Amino acid sequence: MKSSQTEPAHIAPRARLTPSLYPINDPPTVAQYSDRSEDHPREARATEVVWQSPDGESKLYLGEAVRALSDMPDKSVDCVWTDPPYLLSNGGITCVAGRMVSVDKGDWDKSRGLEADYQSTLEWIAECYRVLKETGTIWVSGTLHIHPIIGMALRSNGFRLLNDIVWEKPNPPPNLGRRTFTHSTELVLWASKAQKGSRHKYTFNYDEMKRENGGKQMKTVWSFTTPSRKEKRFGKHPTQKPVALIDRCLRASTNPGDVVLDPFAGSGSVGVAALGIGRRFIGIELDAAHANTARLRMSDILPPPPPPPPDRSCEKLVSQNTGHTARLLDSHSTGRTHSEIAEVGGAGEG
Repeated sequence: MKSSQTEPAHIAPRARLTPSLYPINDPPTVAQYSDRSEDHPREARATEVVWQSPDGESKLYLGEAVRALSDMPDKSVDCVWTDPPYLLSNGGITCVAGRMVSVDKGDWDKSRGLEADYQSTLEWIAECYRVLKETGTIWVSGTLHIHPIIGMALRSNGFRLLNDIVWEKPNPPPNLGRRTFTHSTELVLWASKAQKGSRHKYTFNYDEMKRENGGKQMKTVWSFTTPSRKEKRFGKHPTQKPVALIDRCLRASTNPGDVVLDPFAGSGSVGVAALGIGRRFIGIELDAAHANTARLRMSDILPPPPPPPPDRSCEKLVSQNTGHTARLLDSHSTGRTHSEIAEVGGAGEG
């Protein structure tokens, strides 16, 4: 499904991106990033469909994000909502269910250094820009550890920042180190592809959000509890987001039938939220176990279609043959001819 990768007119060409924290006036293109194939072995970069909706309009891919994104056509997505790695696996500790546990989540969550982290972020955000429609918007969730990079990468790729939603957690885990304030918030940046004054207008369902907020303009600080046990019954992800948080974002910025993309799908919370409100969903996940959890959760929202009715033609044929055999046996026992039996049988029909 790959198409030619045309770049936005405002993005100036360069021979090669030299990692820099301040390239805002000279945004890069996807083709200008260095080859990162050594970071992702060939077998990890293969992309395959592991789930699709009964109508084939929504799909979950197992594969590496940038590789899968590069196979998508230009301007084919209405909205991106994603929760990329926070790069927090640094040997620290946290509290989960009253127990002290390591914050390490896996190699995918380890920092490779500031410049490398920034460049890889530029890369996947550039692909999101390409696949978004001109009226599309992107939501990126994270913490203070990654959001400075996310914000710079969004601006460098031509996005216009619209809001920073503060997700306030009323039930945060305690701070075991006692050297900082308790971390109780996460940020969700919202940005549009269209610039201010553009003829392309992004979707913002202002009236719906105002009604939900009791007739008042909705502010940018939202309080939601962390995912419930029900949301984790098919499996859990270490950075799983509550469906209610994503649901509100998508209702605010999309319409029924729109296509929502998540290149870091995890356990499928974005898919569950999107499908639950009548949107189509495209997800990409690198980890097979998390992809399986996402598959189970989305199948629970959209169960597979019922099997087709059984083919009764064979049963009808067997029934006809059985009746024919019975008449032959009757002819043999009574001495009547087959035609006589047929006439009697025919007289009784109707």
